[in-house]
Amino acid sequence: MTATATSNAAGSAAWADTLLLSFAQAGYVRAEPAILQPAEPFLDLSGEDIRKSLYLTTDLSGEELCLRPDLTIPVARDYLASSRAGAPAGFSYLGPVFRYRSGQASEFLQAGIESFGRQDRAAADAETLALALEATSAFGVRDVEVRTGDVALFNALLDALNLYPVWRRRLVKDFNRKISLEQDLERLAAETTATRSEYEGVLAALAGSDRKAALAFVTDLMSIAGTTNVGGRTTAEIADRFLEQSTLKSGALPREAIAVLKRFLSISGNPDEAVAALRALTADAKLDLAAAIDQLESRVGFMAARGIDVKSTRFSTAFGRGLDYYTGFEFELHHRGNGAEPLVAGGRYDGLMTQLGSAAPIPAVGFSVWVDALTGIGRKVGA
Repeated sequence: MTATATSNAAGSAAWADTLLLSFAQAGYVRAEPAILQPAEPFLDLSGEDIRKSLYLTTDLSGEELCLRPDLTIPVARDYLASSRAGAPAGFSYLGPVFRYRSGQASEFLQAGIESFGRQDRAAADAETLALALEATSAFGVRDVEVRTGDVALFNALLDALNLYPVWRRRLVKDFNRKISLEQDLERLAAETTATRSEYEGVLAALAGSDRKAALAFVTDLMSIAGTTNVGGRTTAEIADRFLEQSTLKSGALPREAIAVLKRFLSISGNPDEAVAALRALTADAKLDLAAAIDQLESRVGFMAARGIDVKSTRFSTAFGRGLDYYTGFEFELHHRGNGAEPLVAGGRYDGLMTQLGSAAPIPAVGFSVWVDALTGIGRKVGA
């Protein structure tokens, strides 16, 4: 099916009219970014691993282009290029995206909203979740499980624990990649300095360095060696690994920090229960996470004001969506009893705009609707 045919099919569906009307009534203007996009932002923000999923081409100047694999980045780029950049603005979208998916169609519809520039973050988060629930209702799907988390809490905890930067980066990477943090915490606790390395001189030279200094040092070494990667690892990845090994020379991750991290990651339940557990943890560990917890509590209040059943909403401190650019609230909506893959997913990504070239940070929150999954369930329930 061509992109035009797909778009026409969406336009003729009753759910599309209901969905777009819901977004429009909430003040979200329809955005229709170009299908052909620069590939660089997707590769920079999602990593080179996404390359195997992209449909790539090159223009006459040599710039690498791709068929858009999602709509968040294209909508954000258009907003930044407009006269409204920096001011509060909301956009909705419905259109085809293109991504290789083994055993599934590579062209499929994506809908959603993006909200830029709002400083009332807790209220904007709650509005986004409420509109996501309305989106599932447009397809006739109402038996929905709400799963939420907040990566800002995890980042605030790492800051409060005052860990070595290399440990912080490693733990954030684990969290974002949905790697088992429990397993890695045990490895970090068991690491010792007894084993000698063939790179003892390099490790000694890096002792006490920050990441910028380590990257410059390793870049110089590799330039002397006449290479830019070793075994497929980039200079940055090698620098990070050397920094990690150098930090290990000073000892393993403290057991006290590991105990706090494990207790933090075990917190789950409805949001009110989570807030109580978080405040108890911070009191016991004498850590200051008040600002991040207050933001969570404020969001919960706005969720209740929006008519969301907070008691039936699940919150977990270990919940993450596996993408580096999320900076706070994250959520997924699943069909109850059949929830391996989300029907709607999104969250806050305040850091994205500066990564896309904005001179100043711009708050941002939004979600994407997995149209094919929702239409399939909608048919089953008689939508």
